[in-house]
Amino acid sequence: MAPAANGFVPGTVRLVDVNERGQGDIVLVPRPSTDPEDPLNWNRKRKMLALSMVYLYNLAVGIPTSLQYSVLSDITRDTGIDTATLVQGNGLMILFFGWGPALIWQPLALTYGRRGVYLLSTLLVVPLAMWTAYASTVGEWYAHRVLIGIIASPFEALPEVTIFDLFFAHERGAFTSVYTFVLFGSTFIAPLVAGWFNDAYGWRWTMQFGAILAAFCFVVLFLFLEETIYFRDSVEGDSSSGSEPKLTISQSCDRDEERGSHSSPTTSGLKSPQSTEASPAAASGGRVSPVPSSPKPEPIPDVTPEDKPKGFFRLAKSFKLFTALPSRPSNMDMLRMIYYPVVFIFQFPTVAWSGFLYGINLAWYNVLNGTTSPVLSAPPYNWSAALIGCVYTGPIIGAALAAAWCGPGADRFALALARRNGGIREPEHRLWPLLVSGVISAAGLILWGVGAHHHIHWMGLVVGLALMTFATVTGGAIAVSYNVDCLKEIGGESTVSVMMMRNTIGFGFSYAITPWYTNMGLQNCFITAGIVSLVCTLTFLVMIKYGKTLRRMSTERYLRYISRVPAHMS
Repeated sequence: MAPAANGFVPGTVRLVDVNERGQGDIVLVPRPSTDPEDPLNWNRKRKMLALSMVYLYNLAVGIPTSLQYSVLSDITRDTGIDTATLVQGNGLMILFFGWGPALIWQPLALTYGRRGVYLLSTLLVVPLAMWTAYASTVGEWYAHRVLIGIIASPFEALPEVTIFDLFFAHERGAFTSVYTFVLFGSTFIAPLVAGWFNDAYGWRWTMQFGAILAAFCFVVLFLFLEETIYFRDSVEGDSSSGSEPKLTISQSCDRDEERGSHSSPTTSGLKSPQSTEASPAAASGGRVSPVPSSPKPEPIPDVTPEDKPKGFFRLAKSFKLFTALPSRPSNMDMLRMIYYPVVFIFQFPTVAWSGFLYGINLAWYNVLNGTTSPVLSAPPYNWSAALIGCVYTGPIIGAALAAAWCGPGADRFALALARRNGGIREPEHRLWPLLVSGVISAAGLILWGVGAHHHIHWMGLVVGLALMTFATVTGGAIAVSYNVDCLKEIGGESTVSVMMMRNTIGFGFSYAITPWYTNMGLQNCFITAGIVSLVCTLTFLVMIKYGKTLRRMSTERYLRYISRVPAHMS
């Protein structure tokens, strides 16, 4: 049930109970139900298996769609399709990575479950990856790039939703950053592998290797990927339901010891939270009133053998492609989800800014992929495809460092700011790591462009690529987390909005990068890009100052959308 608008600001939640100490002061947001099949209540092993399958899906789709980046010169030589056309075709693929979820996948996944979407997407990538190996004309290249963009598009919007199904607000940043690392890491591992594979077997077999990998991953996902869709009627940040139990980490740990329960480390000790808006006292710097709670919170029941489907029935349930839960949105609601992402861009400023931030960072990723092969295959480097692939080691390292910086690091920083803020977490607390990534992005772009222009040692170019990737992953992970922190109950649709903006901006850059650096020269092009990157990233300071005001202005629209679909996901 949607909360009353009075005093409610989307995204503002009580994440810390100031009456507790240590890690026991963390409030669990959203509040877990008493249903043992609620993904928030799954044990640690079950959660990690579900999460690892999502990461595997990203590899299964990300690698086959990225193998071509280090062999563009070879494709041009064999097919006669010029490099600019190949890059523009990849830009179309990226464009439909953003629009595909809105057109097909996300409404289906938010209504009938995630598992079927993951499996169908992986399976359909197989024939399209094989088609890539036999493309010989410009029309074919554009056609299979567009189709791959649509079919593979869930890997850019749906894994975030699964992460939010499984984990609480204080954990999301870490797992989202790992997802972003896997997302970009797969596209960096692919060119590295493709370079050596191309030297041994040719670029056509390299593309077929991607199809084989996707087919293998499909089998693994079919056997081990579990459905995580779950509908709940609580709203993150709602303080109107004071009768709901609140459970602190320390309270839960004590109770688990008493009953000998083996809850998940993620869910054990949970403060089944009473997320609240900051009190007037907190806002004015005064004493913060404790979060309302009942004296004896209702415990999450132990899962007994009688509660679980047994044998064949559990196996059959786990193999279902889609799940038709009674509380799911109607088919008409599902159809409305097709246009909601476009509308959200114009109705929720935080969505538009998140998409802008992610889009600018994706643009530099496209710049990387669009210039690496042309620069290093030309004099004085004259590198083979295999050696060009090795350059992607730098971006992989940069992505790994970024995952640590904007994941666990940002989560701890946000918790520290929440404690200083009287226990109240604002989504803007997560944005401060962008101060570092903005400077690093500018440095990486300038180092790459100026270095390539002056033919510096290849190690300098690798460092430039690593710095660019650090900024790309940091910006992407923070944009996704910030968007969902602001609008959790419509996070599935608003994530698609972010991806649509992101990939549309990325498409524009992929289309323009070749003529841009050809006409301006590498040095001037990338100095300009570095300045643009820094200025765009520093817009986070505007959100630090005015973000909560913008969220408060969006409250009525947010509640209106929630009320249209009574069964929303928390």
